[in-house]
Amino acid sequence: MKIFNTLTRKKEEFQPIEEGKVRMYVCGPTVYNYIHIGNARPMIIFDTFRRYLEYKGYEVNYVSNFTDVDDKIIKEAIEEGTTAEEVSRRFIAECKKDMADMNIKPATTHPLATEEIGGMIEMIQRLIDEGYAYAAADGTVYYRTRKFAEYGKLSHKNIDDLEAGHRDIKVTGDLKEDPLDFVLWKPKKEGEPYWESPWCEGRPGWHIECSVMAKKYLGDTIDIHAGGEDLVFPHHENEIAQSEAANGVPFAHYWMHNGFLNINNQKMSKSLGNFFTVREIGEKYDLQVLRFFMLSAHYRTPLNFSAELMDAAKNSLERILTAADNLKHLGSVAKSEHMTEEEKAFFDATEDFVRKFEAAMEDDANTADAVSAVFELVKYANSNASSENSKEYLEALYDRLSTLCDVLGITVARKEEILDAEIENLIAERQAARKEKNFARADEIRDLLLEKGIVLEDTREGVKWKRA
Repeated sequence: MKIFNTLTRKKEEFQPIEEGKVRMYVCGPTVYNYIHIGNARPMIIFDTFRRYLEYKGYEVNYVSNFTDVDDKIIKEAIEEGTTAEEVSRRFIAECKKDMADMNIKPATTHPLATEEIGGMIEMIQRLIDEGYAYAAADGTVYYRTRKFAEYGKLSHKNIDDLEAGHRDIKVTGDLKEDPLDFVLWKPKKEGEPYWESPWCEGRPGWHIECSVMAKKYLGDTIDIHAGGEDLVFPHHENEIAQSEAANGVPFAHYWMHNGFLNINNQKMSKSLGNFFTVREIGEKYDLQVLRFFMLSAHYRTPLNFSAELMDAAKNSLERILTAADNLKHLGSVAKSEHMTEEEKAFFDATEDFVRKFEAAMEDDANTADAVSAVFELVKYANSNASSENSKEYLEALYDRLSTLCDVLGITVARKEEILDAEIENLIAERQAARKEKNFARADEIRDLLLEKGIVLEDTREGVKWKRA
């Protein structure tokens, strides 16, 4: 299996640290709002890669954090008149719901930054003891960037060029020894959450969080560290500097980064009005469609999102689901039980599609080519399955299609169709719950209907519904 390693800028043969096991860390979201479709891309991509590793027999320890203390979370809490903890807990729950709807498997561990403060203080103290960090007069602790000789090895940036004008990390301040030094611990501001430390009452910098959580749950050296390409610099670069200075060994052997997601060929931003949350997309499409769309391009390439491309993905996915439906139906009405010799030969021929699928995934997780192999299998099944075939043959074809789709995180079994009368009854129950101010039950019913492909719209004339 080959992986494109951002560190070396080339494809390399994957060799795990421990035979048959993979230690993988993927940077998770900062939870101050609903996740957006830009967050969804790495979640879907690296979940798919994890699924493939497990399909090949690896035991994957998959760690993906939630950043639950951050300026944006604090700002949201102040605007709501609540606590940062309440904001982060609420949006972690919402994020997990969106992830489940995108069929993203829960991580082996989902650590929270606020629950790992002790480990962060320990690592910062070690960096101070080793001369890689220092405490300023106000209690801020900075990392001595220049002391780490290999700084820039991941992003391939030259530290002298950074000195010349890279504003993304160059923050001037009298308390710093060097403008390039970055924060490990910062003093609290009025009304902010804080923790006791040897330097001041305060909270950790963002970069130290992932270094500590990766070390605790995966070890000093891990196999794969992954995330969006926007994290290469400075976040992942700083993680390497911290972890390798503190632990004295390489941090991660392979670094994987997905490309950016654009909206109608423009960068996604709230100011351009092209910012979409996963929840908003879920009101228009089954989130399997979003997942399928994300897998339609190689993960390292930029991906353009548009309504036209989502509709195309929906139609393409429908071809796969229809083929699976057909095989299931034919299997249920098959006259004979066991495969004939001729059917065995026909089924054995599908090994070619499995080989193509695996070859694509082995080549730096090329999901676009893997999807093409699935479509070849669909075409073959459509041409070589009929009511004259045996139950065993038809079920074997269905299982083969289902297995490959499952690696991609696509479920071929359709959700049960809900009848109009059931919908009306649930809407009436939801209206009654709202009148009784039982908003939890009302939301539960709305989510239940959404899962079954029913979108509700509250209007002046009452509740209207439509099938997604």
